[in-house]
Amino acid sequence: MTTLDSPIRIAPDVLDQQVQGESVLLHLGTESYFGLNPLGTLVWQRLQAGLTLRGIHALILGEYAVEPEPLERDLLNLVDALHSSGLIQVLSPDGDDAD
Repeated sequence: MTTLDSPIRIAPDVLDQQVQGESVLLHLGTESYFGLNPLGTLVWQRLQAGLTLRGIHALILGEYAVEPEPLERDLLNLVDALHSSGLIQVLSPDGDDAD
């Protein structure tokens, strides 16, 4: 089960392109596309920069008027969708692939 403390790694076969504040992700292996709205793009960029989900959660709480619990739920739903699409890897606490 993914939590805010789960280590996340971007999958190696993923390209991303920003278009008007949103992002389009392409998985080269499956040739599937995934679109992100501006907030999803912010999350993606912070994951690329190495921020943890907990750090991203804190960052968003500091910048937007949102409640912590719904934000956590939305973040984890996004991570689950990215993971299901093969765009990220959720690692075990010791850094091994948890898939």
